[in-house]
Amino acid sequence: MKVESYRLTDFLPTTKKELELRGWDYVDVILFSGDAYVDHPSFGAAVIGRVLENAGYRVAIVPQPDWHGDFRDFKKLGRPRLFFGIAPGCMDSMVNKYTANRRLRSEDAYSPDGRHDMRPEYPTIVYSQILRQLYPDVPIVLGGIEASLRRLTHYDYWQERLRPSILCDAPADIIIYGMGEKPIVELARRAADGLPPSAWHDVPQTVYLADDITPTDRDIVLHSHEECLRDKRKQAENFRLIEEQSNMMHAQRLLQSVNGCYAVVNPPYPPMTTEELDASFDLPYTRQPHPKYKGKRIPAYDMIKFSVNIHRGCFGGCAFCTISAHQGKFITCRSKESILKEVQQVTQMPDFRGYLSDLGGPSANMYGMKGRNIKACEKCKRPSCIHPQICPNLDTNHSALLDIYRAVDALPGIKKSFIGSGVRYDLILHHSKDEATNHAAMEYARELITHHVSGRLKVAPEHTSDRVLLRMRKPSFQQFYDFKRIFDRINQEEHLNQQLIPYFISSHPGCTEADMQQLAEITKKLNFHLEQVQDFTPTPMTVSTETWYTGYDPYTLEKVYSAHSPKEKLAQRQYFFWYKEPNTPPHADHRTKPRREEPGKEKRRRPRRHP
Repeated sequence: MKVESYRLTDFLPTTKKELELRGWDYVDVILFSGDAYVDHPSFGAAVIGRVLENAGYRVAIVPQPDWHGDFRDFKKLGRPRLFFGIAPGCMDSMVNKYTANRRLRSEDAYSPDGRHDMRPEYPTIVYSQILRQLYPDVPIVLGGIEASLRRLTHYDYWQERLRPSILCDAPADIIIYGMGEKPIVELARRAADGLPPSAWHDVPQTVYLADDITPTDRDIVLHSHEECLRDKRKQAENFRLIEEQSNMMHAQRLLQSVNGCYAVVNPPYPPMTTEELDASFDLPYTRQPHPKYKGKRIPAYDMIKFSVNIHRGCFGGCAFCTISAHQGKFITCRSKESILKEVQQVTQMPDFRGYLSDLGGPSANMYGMKGRNIKACEKCKRPSCIHPQICPNLDTNHSALLDIYRAVDALPGIKKSFIGSGVRYDLILHHSKDEATNHAAMEYARELITHHVSGRLKVAPEHTSDRVLLRMRKPSFQQFYDFKRIFDRINQEEHLNQQLIPYFISSHPGCTEADMQQLAEITKKLNFHLEQVQDFTPTPMTVSTETWYTGYDPYTLEKVYSAHSPKEKLAQRQYFFWYKEPNTPPHADHRTKPRREEPGKEKRRRPRRHP
């Protein structure tokens, strides 16, 4: 029997009327979200709201409040008993709004009907300034991607300058960085016990400003914000320490002087256990947009409504990616039972036709993978477990994932499950000392290609130049050739006609126009008419961004060339599109015939899941 509808009280309340329907005369925590409210485990505000609700607190959400005029949306639910929480959105607000060329995107994927006017730029700052003005004595807690990745001095591509910790601009009390289930409940417990924000400062995975602090032997004192403004090399030196500590199981506290005080970053909680992750996903989500959006399309929801996330974290450490900075590099897997339970919920949705759009995670085939010797992992500083080589301690066995795929496909109501998340072919190709692991990898490749591809399998070589790939922390392009041979052979054996669709990036640090010329020549020989391409966009807290801004590799401090000017970036980007000018060879100078780019037409990858 399929579920036809939900009652209004099945959602977290968003209005005074909805509070009255529940019989509430107060709210413990009010969350202000930059996204539309979709009650789904892929949407951060919903996750935090449900986690707090499960802990016994009364939670309301104000999605996309109007920040103009009289601020009535900020006042309509009144004063919370404990604190305000700000969840600016599942994507960085500026990445969500602008392309790499700083042009307006065609739509805001997290707003009803893709509207652009539903959130301000930097909602973390705007919302907290309004709330501090209206309720000067109510604590404010920041979370989500925007605050998490701006917790220390960072380069802002859209303002073209180095910015201090976002706490210097957003008048809040504390930041929760990373995935916030554990710290948000602890903050709520302390607030409920009557403890002020000054007594929250030892909570793991938080950031706060301190007027006076004495460093200990366990602390790492970074170069000050003011030093980084004067010397880009010091910013590069800082980033190496920040990234290393972000990827350690037992990290140290970070201190950075800024504006006469210190930004203090407490070490994170340990990675969640399977039981803890299951508990987060098993909460009573309706998996639907709030009824207020009836008749309206939310693009990001359309992409994930029939998908299921099976694990958290990514040990790839790609230089341009923020997943490990936010979710961590250690993989936490959901149990088979929890995954099957959610898939069964999806099959009960009224418009489900039997096809799961994605059974994946940040990287589709990392499920079940971890270090064989956990004690070695506890001491490791490497930002990637698979670059420059796959760690010999990493168990790359795909057997657990194969079991999940087959169990899901055996459920009544499932016709086919597709893998829409990115697949790491270097994990499939890795030759282990354990022959059972090697056999499982080849079995996985056949299972993936024959049963889980919707005509096109997307992979991310990112470039063809091994020198550029080294900067990206990606494997040699030779591995793409190796995987393509396997893909083509299995397609032929199974009488399939499927395509391999590669992602590529231009203007990444270290990439020259000669590298792009090589890419054009190689992809032409492979007969790829590239579609899934993008110009490198500097985003806070990635090694690529720090290299692009400072001109130094943070790990070696060697100088690195980057294409900065619009002319240089356009010259590189146009090598992707040699096939649109059939009379022009791929090695010709495309700068003489600039390709016109329509605003918002730059390809954007599927939304990441960042509660």
